[in-house]
Amino acid sequence: MTARIGVVVFPGSNCEHDAVEALSALGGSAELLWHDEDSLRGVDGVVLPGGFAHGDYLRTGAIARFSPVMEAVAELARSGGPVLGICNGFQILTEAGLLPGAMQKNRGLKFLCTTVELRVETSASALTSLTSAGDRLRVPINHFEGAYTCDPATLGHLRAEDRVVLRYLDNPNGSLDDIAGICSRRGNVVGLMPHPERAWDPLLGSGDGAVLVRSFLSACGGERWPAPAVGRPSEPAVPASPGARSAP
Repeated sequence: MTARIGVVVFPGSNCEHDAVEALSALGGSAELLWHDEDSLRGVDGVVLPGGFAHGDYLRTGAIARFSPVMEAVAELARSGGPVLGICNGFQILTEAGLLPGAMQKNRGLKFLCTTVELRVETSASALTSLTSAGDRLRVPINHFEGAYTCDPATLGHLRAEDRVVLRYLDNPNGSLDDIAGICSRRGNVVGLMPHPERAWDPLLGSGDGAVLVRSFLSACGGERWPAPAVGRPSEPAVPASPGARSAP
């Protein structure tokens, strides 16, 4: 059965149709979900796309995390359902407490729009299950606040628990530890700054993002991936409300 994926649209999102096109072209069934909805309509997985949700006022994703749909997204994450945040979507996931850490302005305070080379660090996530650690992928980035940061203890846990999903080979934005993407302890919630939905076909300049999109579709279709190595005894609860952030 074809996996159904909901792509959430916030005021200011601008990559939702790119995501729908990539997901549909590679075998999924994608539909748009307005941020003010309180239901995911029974979809198998969710994508939070790129853009400038609510104009990036206050901080990127700081207002979007209060949208009614985010409570349903958090519930899906708690149940082990696949959730993917791309660029602005990654920023929203950190603000909502679904992933640890935060985003800072790029090194040099410059907006970046270019193609970067990534290294896959783990296949134990909903985004990388069809890859192998060490694979190299060319995928575009398009952001101003994309430098990932976290405290030393959180970085230590991300490393120990095999939760750094992707790293930049030539760090473009000053991201801590060259991090381009991370996942939750169960591997079902993934955030990354690069845009795989803009690299699913060679006609777009690179087709390397297709394996990431296909991995996510596979996860939405019920395929499971090896859980990342867990360095702590239990996973903290995902916030029950988008207005309540928890410690990573």
